[in-house]
Amino acid sequence: MIINSGFEVAQPVDAVWKFFDDIPQVASCLPGAELTEDLGDGKYKGRVAIRMGPVRLKFDGNADIVSRDNAAKRIVVDASGADERGRGQAAMTVSATVSPASRASAKGGGTRVDVTQDLQLSGAAAQYGRGMIADFSAIMMRDFAANMADRITRLQRGESAEQIAAAAAGGSACGFTLAIRAARLALARVFRRFFLPYQPAT
Repeated sequence: MIINSGFEVAQPVDAVWKFFDDIPQVASCLPGAELTEDLGDGKYKGRVAIRMGPVRLKFDGNADIVSRDNAAKRIVVDASGADERGRGQAAMTVSATVSPASRASAKGGGTRVDVTQDLQLSGAAAQYGRGMIADFSAIMMRDFAANMADRITRLQRGESAEQIAAAAAGGSACGFTLAIRAARLALARVFRRFFLPYQPAT
């Protein structure tokens, strides 16, 4: 399953690209993700906890930086893992490209991050359709963008990673909250698809 998404950050391109140098910092911006071990040479162990509908999953696995192109400002990461209770597996290749945002949308400056996820699911998570998974991914990307912008700003102010983590702990989104927001997004899409076309002309 290919999921394309993108977002803009009100930070310079070089600052955002430099931020992608620090994978633990990047992972800390993704709701439910946690790196548990740096294996060296661009390889990490970690876990991701998600909740989709009534199913709560926690994947333990590995992430590997496959390539990093400084000229094109593009990074590719392979990640795979299995649910700790044996209810499913996930494998994903993520590519992110950093580029200047358009002047109109960035209001004078900023960075565009385009993300492509090639996702393969099995087990409990695979029962959900593409729409639900895409909605869940969209919510996570929005939170990731907001967390990244906040973290870069805090780092530029001289705050340590520990200070930032402590501040984020109290306001991080839980899996249940993400699931509710994704469900609302799905309901809005269904409403637009089936009801709006039948509204009487005014």
